[in-house]
Amino acid sequence: MEFDESFWDERYRQHSEHGSVWSGQPNAQLVVEVAGLMPGSALDVGAGEGADAVWLARRGWRVTAVDISSVALARAAAAVAPDPETAARISWQHQDLTVSPPPAGTFDLVSAQYLHLPAPERDGVYHRLAASVAPGGTLLIVGHHPSDLETSVRRPSAPGLLFTAEQAAADLDPDEWEIITCAARPRATTDSDDVQVTVRDAVLNARRRA
Repeated sequence: MEFDESFWDERYRQHSEHGSVWSGQPNAQLVVEVAGLMPGSALDVGAGEGADAVWLARRGWRVTAVDISSVALARAAAAVAPDPETAARISWQHQDLTVSPPPAGTFDLVSAQYLHLPAPERDGVYHRLAASVAPGGTLLIVGHHPSDLETSVRRPSAPGLLFTAEQAAADLDPDEWEIITCAARPRATTDSDDVQVTVRDAVLNARRRA
């Protein structure tokens, strides 16, 4: 299955009458890793229905929220519209970062939460995301750890879609980057049968040296 623009547009359309695709809450690892940072400019990659972007904006960040799905972005913008102060801090951008990279050296925070692509394509995107972090800024990459395939939680099973934090960090030059977190962090969730399961998130938090 190809997780392209048409796939995501259709998924969000299918949920238009049945509630949100996601929980509406910011991703847990974003909250853990970013809560203590001084707000600045942020790039939210794969913004979806906007929960991460809204959480950041309400804490003072100026957010560029990018997603491949125009349907998702329209839902996100509509949801935050009743809060004009927050909405004014978010720029919603319909963009495919596999073909249109963000500007280099621009953002104080680049957050990519659960962006799962085939390995060669993923490596290229993450390289360009790292390049878009400003000196002194933070790169935060979070994904489903390969060990999740041994649990009952539904995960993409195509080879290479899941990754470790070490794999995400492999191309970062240690002379340019300080690794803050590189871990398989456990998190409690439930599977499709409502059974509690422990999964692991691959979490890479790296600071670009000033």
